[in-house]
Amino acid sequence: MTRRRQVVVIGLGRFGTAVATSLTAIGHEVLAIDIDHRAVTEIADQVTHAVQADATDEDTLKQLGVQDFDAAFVGVSSNVERSILATMLLKQMGIPLVIAKAQTTIHGDVLAKVGADRIVFPEREVGDQLAHSFTVKNAVDYMPLGPEYGISKLTPPSGFAGRTVGELALPNRLKVALLAIERNHQVVVNPGAEERILPSDMLVVVGTDDDVERLGT
Repeated sequence: MTRRRQVVVIGLGRFGTAVATSLTAIGHEVLAIDIDHRAVTEIADQVTHAVQADATDEDTLKQLGVQDFDAAFVGVSSNVERSILATMLLKQMGIPLVIAKAQTTIHGDVLAKVGADRIVFPEREVGDQLAHSFTVKNAVDYMPLGPEYGISKLTPPSGFAGRTVGELALPNRLKVALLAIERNHQVVVNPGAEERILPSDMLVVVGTDDDVERLGT
């Protein structure tokens, strides 16, 4: 069972709202903060707590007990200065993990310098995922691991159904490793050689972009 953690989410745009509601659904305790009353009202019944407040005011954050939280997400995007200030305050208050959204590379560099533990570029990452999903036949999702290297989730290519993992010999034949099989809402991690591929399976594979693309041809 997932350990229940206290997480504060600052900025309730599309990114912040998605993070806050998803974390709550998973079972974490979420404090959602935005300076806009309407944004707070819209999410109030979907998270543990929702507060209209200025997240760049240290006294306000302390009154909310943010210093005792396990992690923080900074989703402020309309005001770069507020994004940077909120991130800096959270780290100064001792939050172990601060994940901040950045609009540009320069914005991300500044966030890193003021202490952000992880920088995310949602639009860039979604664009990258869509581009790879478009390029790799049968792919429905993609996560980059490094330059020209990533994990893809795809439907079984033609000829895979009915064959075992051992028969496919993906590492030797195509230089692609099969990490898991998603089947009927369950996941078979590191499937053995005797595991047989079903037409309805989803395959999670890792390899270079070129090798994964050849997998789908």
